[in-house]
Amino acid sequence: MTEQSVLHSTFVLERSFPKPPDQVFAAFSDAAIKQRWFAANTENHKTEKFELDFRVGGFELTESRFGENSPFPHVAMINEERFQDIVPNQRIVTASTMTIGERRISASLVTVELLATATGTDLLFTHQAAFFEGSDGPERREDGWKLILGRLEKVLA
Repeated sequence: MTEQSVLHSTFVLERSFPKPPDQVFAAFSDAAIKQRWFAANTENHKTEKFELDFRVGGFELTESRFGENSPFPHVAMINEERFQDIVPNQRIVTASTMTIGERRISASLVTVELLATATGTDLLFTHQAAFFEGSDGPERREDGWKLILGRLEKVLA
């Protein structure tokens, strides 16, 4: 039997924010806010381009380059998303692909659900993906999203 060339994975992350759903939703729908937490420069990569057309059928594009001390020094990474469903202050669903260098490494479906609570908003983040040969794999992707959502927490603090 040959080795499986596609690895499927689903993970769910939960976060609570002391802000109402409209403010958490704005962190996803406002390009300036989203760039601060989602496409922020880090010591491991620099964002070269960020575009957001936030509407059903619209897109999000993030082009960045890995830093010297990363696993892929100076290599480009492109994340392209299409908005599949948007319910203001409640839900965002995107379909995306990620490319590192010339290699497509994954295709994903992400659902963000915002639930109003007495103290703010609970966020349910469901990531479903197909990882291809040479990909970062589910564990690294989940760890990456934990870091990204940690930056969102700081922006909303």
